[in-house]
Amino acid sequence: MTTTTFPLGDRTVKRVGYGAMQLAGPGVFGPPKDHGTAVAVLREAVASGVDHIDTSDFYGPHVTNLLIREALSPYPKDLMIVTKVGAVRGADASWNPALKPAELTSAVHDNLRNLGVDALDVVNLRVGGIHGPAEDSIEEQLTTLAELQQKGLIRHLGLSNVSMAQFNEARGIGKIVCVQNAYNLAHRGDDAMIDALAAEGVAYVPFFPLGGFMPLQSATLSDVATRLNVTPMQVALAWLLHRSPNILLIPGTSSLGHLRENLEAGEIALSGALLAELDAVGAKQPATAGSGH
Repeated sequence: MTTTTFPLGDRTVKRVGYGAMQLAGPGVFGPPKDHGTAVAVLREAVASGVDHIDTSDFYGPHVTNLLIREALSPYPKDLMIVTKVGAVRGADASWNPALKPAELTSAVHDNLRNLGVDALDVVNLRVGGIHGPAEDSIEEQLTTLAELQQKGLIRHLGLSNVSMAQFNEARGIGKIVCVQNAYNLAHRGDDAMIDALAAEGVAYVPFFPLGGFMPLQSATLSDVATRLNVTPMQVALAWLLHRSPNILLIPGTSSLGHLRENLEAGEIALSGALLAELDAVGAKQPATAGSGH
């Protein structure tokens, strides 16, 4: 990769962070399978140098934020916690939009309370649906968050599951420090957006960098991993870091072993020839729908 850090809001963070979504129970619903291990993973991540964690109060719901507070509070001064609002969970574990001003305001206060902080470092407005971004206006929703920012409850604004048109609309309302969309080696619909954001110094954070609920399967990926004596998933993460200097990773896991593998991916060097092989994987894959992230 060309750099090991990138600006996020008023700080510069390491490009490999940690996503807390998988700490909740199956389907990102309910308590973790192993509470002690979940706490240990969070502490190990920070002890290993992770300085930004992605979460949301609708993971669980309320589960991951309470785990983060238990494991890490009082928080290290250099730790950024990035959360998102715009959805709620049904009793049946469904993912439901919650984008009315009152719902967004309530979600911000839920995050503040469960994380145990006075202000949220970054709040991503999650829009779109299971099929990816829509082209609806987000003026009302982002204005609500911008007003909470002016009150000191939010430090920085971000977006999740949005189109380029929505990003352009958003930056007329407030400064956007990051965009979090579905993107990985095989599914590269945001290539143009990544390059445009890089030119403006805006972080791009791919969710489901390893394929999400349908893990990446590629003979090329496996072959490259074998040659480098690493795992295919480590190669997929390394490819993202090489793809553009504004990409920040938030791979999630509830396993200490997988956490260490994910962090080690930041040390993998990919030659030009290997990158060319891996770049070709995306051209062979059909487009797929997004998800409930």
